[in-house]
Amino acid sequence: MLVVGLAGPMTAVAQADRGPTDAEWRALADLPDWSGIWIPDVADQRRQVRGNPAPWTAEAGEQIASMLAAELSGRPAGIFNDCLPEGMPTWMMISHNAFEALFTPGRVTLLGESDGNRLRRIHTDGRDHPEDPDLTYHGHSVGRWEGDTLVVDTVAILPEVYIAITEAVGIRNGGGVRVVERISLVEPDTMHVEMEITAPQVFTAPWRTTRIYQRARGFDIIEGVCLQGNAVDQLGEDGSAIFVPVMPEFQDN
Repeated sequence: MLVVGLAGPMTAVAQADRGPTDAEWRALADLPDWSGIWIPDVADQRRQVRGNPAPWTAEAGEQIASMLAAELSGRPAGIFNDCLPEGMPTWMMISHNAFEALFTPGRVTLLGESDGNRLRRIHTDGRDHPEDPDLTYHGHSVGRWEGDTLVVDTVAILPEVYIAITEAVGIRNGGGVRVVERISLVEPDTMHVEMEITAPQVFTAPWRTTRIYQRARGFDIIEGVCLQGNAVDQLGEDGSAIFVPVMPEFQDN
């Protein structure tokens, strides 16, 4: 089994001290082609909800069942209405928006459409997780290449972040989450993201699930700002363009 960093063996400190070498830039050509944008298979996401349920604890399962019933009855909870980032692992599981991948020496960067907070940095320079990492929405990710498969280990996810199975069904993870992904091309234009999610506060066992993405070429990721709809374009007194908040009574509920 071939196990390498993104651009050969090196330490994170060494690369940070000197910057990537020409050889490390050239080594990117040996990695699999992830160019273009990757669009999630939303129909398969729904199949996963029905056919591969998460191993919720009894308490968490009751909450999920209630939320599923509300969604089916037309009264969805709308758990992401506050415009905060979806975070990990939810972003990779229920996204309806495309992402693109950028390869640079020592790192894979995933950039997501929909809002400016969909950004993942996967360090592939041989570093470990920090001993006392800051907790964030997307956590701290380190990866390694096993042949053409990127294996990613993510920890340090905020306990407030949802584990969601739809945009209206999910609960906060409670802490201690770990996500291990194996990302690979199963066909030239089909990517599988195999995940093993450990969430000791809400799962009775690790959950293995897969998400499918299809490549599209000739398109670009566009900027989306979640709260921009809460303001309207107007001209200020000096004639300059400004945003003016929409009065609450005129905003959509």
